Amino acid sequence: MPDSPAYAILGRGRWAHRTRDVLTGEGRRCVFIEDARRETIETDSDYKQRLTKRMTDSGSHIAWLCTLPGSHVPLLVEAAIGAGLHVIAEKPWPYSPNQTRALQDLAAATGRQVGVHFEYCLLDAVEKWRNQFDRGAGLQFGGRFHLRGPDRLGIPATDNLGCHLLAIREYAVPESGLAAISCEYERADDRRVWLEKNHQEIAPIDFLGSKEPIIQRYVAKFEGGLEGTSFPFDLEFAARTAAAVSAWKQRGEKPGDP
Repeated sequence: MPDSPAYAILGRGRWAHRTRDVLTGEGRRCVFIEDARRETIETDSDYKQRLTKRMTDSGSHIAWLCTLPGSHVPLLVEAAIGAGLHVIAEKPWPYSPNQTRALQDLAAATGRQVGVHFEYCLLDAVEKWRNQFDRGAGLQFGGRFHLRGPDRLGIPATDNLGCHLLAIREYAVPESGLAAISCEYERADDRRVWLEKNHQEIAPIDFLGSKEPIIQRYVAKFEGGLEGTSFPFDLEFAARTAAAVSAWKQRGEKPGDP
């Protein structure tokens, strides 16, 4: 692979353009593949064949799926791998263990890397947690992610926002207990995680308005994984985070301030 791999960006919305801007700012060549939406008349096979050809023709090395979650995403991952590309998918990752395992097996068999984009794990303070708190043993984790705006994606707040919080826990302090999380739309903007010890809050992280280059750090981590360094945000990580979100929802917690 060349020093600066090329990216195929699947999608045409605001996030696709934001991703393109970040990548080109890092000196990466980007190609938009805007016709990634599945046509109603397309079979799974036809859809994968069309997108495999588009990605092959793009001359890219990595596919970044800037699309909403849905049944099309595993098909896009298969299509990208079929075109010989590595893959980055956006969170959340709401797919079944069987679907995830099949994609993991396909990636392993073809030597491809598949990651899911959890950029907030790469905040400086989260990395400090990871180094300081021994995986969070004996601690409790709490978090709050509120957005002033409405739900524009049709994804419940616990899935869309909560996966960010629980990904931070999974990455930095996976042995911590889960005290409380709050995820809501149409509330004053608030993005915060903390740890508790003996019912006292310690090491809070307020990441509202953070200007840290966390997307760029994710790109560096992903590309480093292609060269043999550790890449933690793979499908296994995404599946563990999804399981944590599901377990939290099953607790039946009501929205509100923890």
